[in-house]
Amino acid sequence: MDHELVGSSGDDSRPAGRRRPAAGGPFALLTLLVALLPIRPVWLWAALVAAAAAAPWALGALRGRRPRPYWRLSAAGLERVGPGGTVLTRYERSRIVELALTVDDGALIVFHKFGRVSLGKLTRLGFDPASFFVTARRLGIPIHVLTGDAAGTEDGTPPPDRAAERRLLDLEADLLAAAHTLEPAPAGPGAPVELASMPTEPSPGRVAALGVLAGLLAGIGLVRAALTGPLDLADRITAGCWAAAGLLVVLLTQRWLARHTPVRWTIGPDAVRIRYGRADGPSLRSVETAALVVGSDPLGGRDPAITLAFDHRLRLLARLPARGLDPFQLAHALDERGYRVVSPDVRVPRPSAYGLDELPEIFAQVPGGRLTVDGEGLGWADGAGDVVLRMPDDRIGGLELLTISGHAWLRVYDSDGDEFFAAPLSALRISRTDLRDSARRAGLPVTDAEYDAYLSAAFHGAVSALSADPPPPDPAPPGDSGVTLDATRRSRLLAYAATVLLCEVVAVLGALWLGDDLGGFGTTLAWAAPLGLLVGLAGSWRYDRDRDRLRVSAAEIAVVTGRGRVAWRQARSGVGGVGIDDSQEGPPRLVVWSPAGRVLRRVSLPPDLGELRRVCERYGLPWGPPDAHRPASPPPEL
Repeated sequence: MDHELVGSSGDDSRPAGRRRPAAGGPFALLTLLVALLPIRPVWLWAALVAAAAAAPWALGALRGRRPRPYWRLSAAGLERVGPGGTVLTRYERSRIVELALTVDDGALIVFHKFGRVSLGKLTRLGFDPASFFVTARRLGIPIHVLTGDAAGTEDGTPPPDRAAERRLLDLEADLLAAAHTLEPAPAGPGAPVELASMPTEPSPGRVAALGVLAGLLAGIGLVRAALTGPLDLADRITAGCWAAAGLLVVLLTQRWLARHTPVRWTIGPDAVRIRYGRADGPSLRSVETAALVVGSDPLGGRDPAITLAFDHRLRLLARLPARGLDPFQLAHALDERGYRVVSPDVRVPRPSAYGLDELPEIFAQVPGGRLTVDGEGLGWADGAGDVVLRMPDDRIGGLELLTISGHAWLRVYDSDGDEFFAAPLSALRISRTDLRDSARRAGLPVTDAEYDAYLSAAFHGAVSALSADPPPPDPAPPGDSGVTLDATRRSRLLAYAATVLLCEVVAVLGALWLGDDLGGFGTTLAWAAPLGLLVGLAGSWRYDRDRDRLRVSAAEIAVVTGRGRVAWRQARSGVGGVGIDDSQEGPPRLVVWSPAGRVLRRVSLPPDLGELRRVCERYGLPWGPPDAHRPASPPPEL
């Protein structure tokens, strides 16, 4: 079977089959225009305005049932296929000289014998750069990556982007190695793991409530205008503006909710299953999968919303939605369960790009050469100790010591801040301590962040050892179901106050809007304000009764609702540490680590931190990352 890549006709990061509205902006304008027409009777006018507002969903439902055109890359060339398999546009393979992708706008350019043609953004055609590049090369079609955008090719062919093309070539090499390896993938643990997209701010419930409120206000305005009898031009303009504004808010709300649909992956040794919210998504069997591509876009560098799955013939199996998932957690969870993971991200520097190959030729020509550091700068000395090459101290902007793949490296920056060269210390024949101490004695700017961190950790461990050991935790009594921790009283009161304040604002706005028809502003506000207070208190009480709570016991740590439903749980044997993460903006979040140090859960639950720590100590759950109490090892010398 020949290689063939079929582009998607929609957004792979959204649930399949979702009925999305079509042409929302034009229909909002049409709703306003229909509202301005002097149609009699009034009920017919209101019905036509409502029909114009509901037209985007009707058109979206009709368009969703009809097959949409898609693009296809095969041995025949690049084709645009319409309904029924009819080829609408074809670029024959024999006429294609070369394909090119631009870095700035991600456009696809087809070079032929008589010129070139730009087909637009590759994502608009339903392709992604990784699978398109790999498939084109498997089909024998020359393809390259160019700098700039598609408009820059009109004045001439821009230079190639070697870095982006090298990332794609490395990705293809890794896929080939994964597809043709004879060694089976390492067997992972039997228990599947679940990964869910991170919660968004604002929450989907609040956004949906805003859209429903806007739709209700627009509907009330339309019904109020229809019940008042004959309308003049000012009334029709007011009702039309309310209807158009409500329609736009509802459309934007639905689009936001569609873009932020929660995605949940269940990764097991045999298959990967995906759910969009409450609907089932695609599934992937491990025996059919050679490798999965997880990481950033090779061209743009942004985190994509999809993960690519390839079979053993490097054909694209599926585009799996991964919007909102942490690429780090996803890649490691797949790797630990026997899936081969390939990433197009920037790799560890290769020896061919760093080391003596990038240094002056004399470095390799001097027998027994080694790096020297003194008050005059850096030097390269021969076996007798004579310096044959020197970099003066006025040209040195900084020295940086770091660890790459377990080996000590040196990076030298010039006076302009640009990297001059980088090489492993084993090739320079000098130890880390000698280089650091010599540079500091000579007054050269040297940075060794890993060594400073080691000294800090060693000092902390020495001071902690001098303090009295804490008493061992009391054993939990038999039959103890654990302790349930709720949010702090302050956060709960703030939630009550915010909800009541929002309801009162709505009551005041409603009294200003409908006060003339209900006996005046003061009379309407007299009963609307208490009603808003009751609604706010009732809604806050209902939410507070079923809010998430943290339950800690000797057997597990879990998040449960007020009604007893378990949102998630983690067995005690799989918990390596519990702590608080306040490195990001917003309220601190609870973090649960595995024994290996991987983050299992991040929970936006603000319990009392002091009480949480006491409960963890009571039931023997370690506080902090699992490697916080291990003795820190010094960085490598070579």
